[in-house]
Amino acid sequence: MAFTVHVKHGPVFSSDVPVTGKAVLSESRPEGGDTVVAWRVNNYLRSLDWVIEDSAEVEFIDTSSFEGMEVYRRSLSFLLVLACRKALGRNIVLRHSISEGYYWEDQEGPLSGDDLQAIKTMMADLISKDLPFVRKVVSLDKARKIFERQGSCEVARLFKWAGVDPVELYRCADIYGYYYAPLAPSTGYLKLFDLKPLGPGMVLQFPTINYPSALPPFRASKNLSSVFLDYARWLEVLDLRNMDSLHKKVAEGKALEVILISEAFHARNLGRIAEEISSRPKVKVVAIAGPSGSGKTTLSERLKIQLQVCGKNPVTLAMDNYFVDRENTPRDGEGNYDFEVIEALELELLEDHLRRLLAGEEVVLPQFDFIEGKKFPGKKVRLQPRDILIMEGIHGLNDRITDVIPKEERYGIFVSPLTGVYLDDHNRTSTTDNRLLRRLVRDSRTRGHSAESTLTIWPKVIRGAMKYVFPYQKRADIMFNSSLPYELSALRAYVDPVLHTVPEGSPVYGDAQRLLSMLRFIPMIPSENIPNNSIIREFIGGTCFDV
Repeated sequence: MAFTVHVKHGPVFSSDVPVTGKAVLSESRPEGGDTVVAWRVNNYLRSLDWVIEDSAEVEFIDTSSFEGMEVYRRSLSFLLVLACRKALGRNIVLRHSISEGYYWEDQEGPLSGDDLQAIKTMMADLISKDLPFVRKVVSLDKARKIFERQGSCEVARLFKWAGVDPVELYRCADIYGYYYAPLAPSTGYLKLFDLKPLGPGMVLQFPTINYPSALPPFRASKNLSSVFLDYARWLEVLDLRNMDSLHKKVAEGKALEVILISEAFHARNLGRIAEEISSRPKVKVVAIAGPSGSGKTTLSERLKIQLQVCGKNPVTLAMDNYFVDRENTPRDGEGNYDFEVIEALELELLEDHLRRLLAGEEVVLPQFDFIEGKKFPGKKVRLQPRDILIMEGIHGLNDRITDVIPKEERYGIFVSPLTGVYLDDHNRTSTTDNRLLRRLVRDSRTRGHSAESTLTIWPKVIRGAMKYVFPYQKRADIMFNSSLPYELSALRAYVDPVLHTVPEGSPVYGDAQRLLSMLRFIPMIPSENIPNNSIIREFIGGTCFDV
């Protein structure tokens, strides 16, 4: 029976035999087709070998998009794992992201310069051979046996925890991988990469949205490195290596222990920051910055308490209250409101208030109503000699704002969920997805936004963070990792029903399904034992703070 294939921004095909994405791509010849790594079939992200045999609307995904770039990164990670096994006979472990790359280590010991060169040479050889990433659908029991034979027992156990049956695997040469989402068609697509030595391991570099045809500059921040080392020690205390470990903790009835120890680490780190600030008597303003969904508001409230313990009298100022009224919000090239640019804030009012506060004058702070999209008069504030102003917002470290404050009178904190518990040795839980899940729950609960609208604007939020937020992290005196090892487990019960509201015909339906697929591998932890001052409470509700 004949069916039609409608290519977005392309031709319409008729066929009476099943067709793959490669075949449709070959026939349609879109501009930039050589960078296409996947396609959407009726809004589901699929590999290019996916077969359709009924009428469908399709869209090709290339590496100019966030989704396409993630396909590239997953595929390149699989290639690196394969190259390490073939070149060194060793299994490497993904630890975290750093400087637009992924940091990997070998559990057997440090990687030498000769090791890195051998891996790079093997990767180049595998790319030149253009080996296919073969998608295979197998039963749960067979998938578990495959990964047990490969020595990836944590993946086999994770299949059991999630109860996924059948399982969609990828094979390249004689190695199997499970990557929770589609891969590129073959190794020949992955020509752009590099390996950089760092500590005992290496950083896998790849192109980004800002550097689509080249590799971004490699800058390994010492502040970031210390954060990752601290978090690694944290997980060691909790005996959490990956999501399989977290499943075991929950099954053994130790979820409360994980929650309490995790929150204690946050409290300890905040205490150290407060002591550092208190040791600098000239500091009058603490500027907290970070991307959307990082927990800046709760951090500012908890830091306020810690500074009081140190004998200070802090006052908080949320920069979100300085948004211009909705009708005056800047618009992007598509005519949509752009809340990420610094011009979305009433800068003159904010700068005037900062100058007057530092001069000891009384100021009436604004209060922004996100439902109405308007500012209203808020609380009156005057800084006394012992007072410290805690200012938080995505642009908190932007020099257009901080330059109003003398350098010796300010202290900068950059906050973000910088790393978390990984799914397995080769799959990280994306910090971007972590922030997205937080925001999906909060937007639905407090800002009147549907999951569809949050998912629709999210790529713009990421671009805004890359352009206006992350470049200023180098101005911070310290970085705070706001992630909690148990948080995905706590968020799951809240975000699952929100994601299910995305209609099947929506352009972001595939994004919602991808997140739901990932969440299947996360154990569920009830929220009743989460303290009411936890950063997670900012998103799921029940916080003791006015956020």
